Amino acid sequence: MLYGDPIRRAFFDRPCLEVARDLVGSVLLRRLPDGTRLAGRLVEVEAYLGDGSDPGAHSHRGPTPRNRSMFGPPGRLYVYRSYGVHACANVVCEREGSGAAVLLRAVEPLEGIDAMRRHRGLAGDRPERLIASGPGRLCEAFALGLELDGASLLRGDLRLRWAGLEIEPFRVERGPRVGLNRGAELPHRFYAVDNPWVSRWRGGARRGAKSKSKSKARRREPITRPAGR
Repeated sequence: MLYGDPIRRAFFDRPCLEVARDLVGSVLLRRLPDGTRLAGRLVEVEAYLGDGSDPGAHSHRGPTPRNRSMFGPPGRLYVYRSYGVHACANVVCEREGSGAAVLLRAVEPLEGIDAMRRHRGLAGDRPERLIASGPGRLCEAFALGLELDGASLLRGDLRLRWAGLEIEPFRVERGPRVGLNRGAELPHRFYAVDNPWVSRWRGGARRGAKSKSKSKARRREPITRPAGR
C-alpha cells in the first residue's frame, strides 16, 4: 500500500491542539527488525497542553525524570507506563521546553495485522477492533515500549506519514478526553466519526463533579475538515 509524504518537523512545531486535530487520518508506520512492516491509520488522539492550563497533562507541574521527553524537541516520542501495566505513546509538539504532546489513542490496522495480533496475544477469531483501539493496545500492537521514549519520528524505522490518495478520508470530531480524574471537561480528544476502531468513550472519573461539568464534558464539537492529505 502506498502512503503520502513523511510528516516533517515543522508540522509538530505548532500549537498542540492543531497538531492533534491534523494527526487524525495520518498513518503510523513501523518496520520491525525482521523486516515486517506495521501500518495503521490514526483514528483517535488526545492533546495535552504544556501552558499550565491543563491539569491532565504530565507536564502540568514541570519537568521530572519521568516526563523529561515531553519537554524535548518536536517530532519525538514521549512514552510512559500507565498504572504500571502498559505503555502509552505520545508525539511531542510545539517548541522545545513547552511540555506539550499528543497521545496516540487508536489506529485502524492497515498492514502487518497478523504480527499485531501476535503482539497482542489475540486469537484469530477475536474482533479486529481489539487490536489497537486504546493507547495500551496500540503500543502492544506496534511493539512500542519504554525503550522508545525520546525516539525521533522524523527518521528511522518509526515514522508518521500522510495517508495516500487510495485511503478514503473521514470526518473528525472533538470532545472530552477519556478516563481522566482531572481536566476531563476539556474537549481535547479528536476522533474519526463512526469509525469502529475508535476506543469506547468513558467519561472522567473525578469524584464529586457537578452535573453541569459532566454535561459540558460530553459535548461534541464537529470538525468539517476531512482527515488525510
